[in-house]
Amino acid sequence: MIGGRVEVKVPASTANLGPGFDVIGMAFQLYTTITMELADKTTIRLQGDKLEGLPTDKSNLVYKVAAMVFERAGLPDPDLAIEMQSEVPLTRGLGSSAAAIVGALIAANELAGSPFSREELYLMSSQLEGHPDNVGASLFGGIVVAFIEEEQVPFVRLPVPKHLEALAVIPNFMLSTEKAREVLPSMYGRKDLIYTAGHAGVLIAALAAGNLNLLQAAMQDVVHQPYRMKLVPGLEEILRDAHHYGALGTALSGAGPTIIALIDNRSDNDPLHKFMVQTLAAHQIDSTVLHLIPDEVGVIVNSLRGATGQRS
Repeated sequence: MIGGRVEVKVPASTANLGPGFDVIGMAFQLYTTITMELADKTTIRLQGDKLEGLPTDKSNLVYKVAAMVFERAGLPDPDLAIEMQSEVPLTRGLGSSAAAIVGALIAANELAGSPFSREELYLMSSQLEGHPDNVGASLFGGIVVAFIEEEQVPFVRLPVPKHLEALAVIPNFMLSTEKAREVLPSMYGRKDLIYTAGHAGVLIAALAAGNLNLLQAAMQDVVHQPYRMKLVPGLEEILRDAHHYGALGTALSGAGPTIIALIDNRSDNDPLHKFMVQTLAAHQIDSTVLHLIPDEVGVIVNSLRGATGQRS
């Protein structure tokens, strides 16, 4: 059935967790909500200050992704009424663009009569985003480990270990993924590749086994974080010293500038909170700290034609 009105709720995510560059993502209970229906004329309504500055015409990312779904399904170019609200800050490394892409794909696929499978939508979202970590976490929840092949995205979904949560310290400046990518080298030496393979392998195994004691060592990285330290003042000190204040492991969240510290929710994490804020403040950077709880469900679809919510 084509048409109707659909609402999708998509979790935010962090990517990389240190050495899992473009490979590992984790979802959190911080959401982007998109409501979409066919209309006589395209309108886009943005709610809340997190979406300020985004276009409200057909150049909006959500509309462009939705139109792509209709085109690939062999349907006419749609006019859509779209409403968006988000708890996810833009360009801060918490998967805002991934959540928008996933939400647009899922909503448009529903309106188009579900011509595409979940696996096909995952491939589309990974190709649009450029890597499968954030979009995988937003789609499926939990922890997703994945890579892109030409016609598929092989992945494994892991449940989040018991008691594992996170503190995210969000600097008050934006950092585009493009700028963060520009500082990375085009080639790496064998020593760095071996280091990364070993640490990423142990990190994935530790998360799968729920061995939180290994996270600090396993989350060390030589591929992207050392090169991005000059873009995020205070990052070097937080990565080096956060474990002294209770962090289980610390990483730049995605391309940054948010820094994420994995924590045990049974511990007193106030000292860690203060340490991260004060470290950035010493570099004249104001920040916000969010206590993030993992999302284990992934994107939620609600048909607003009277059906109950369902997991996609």
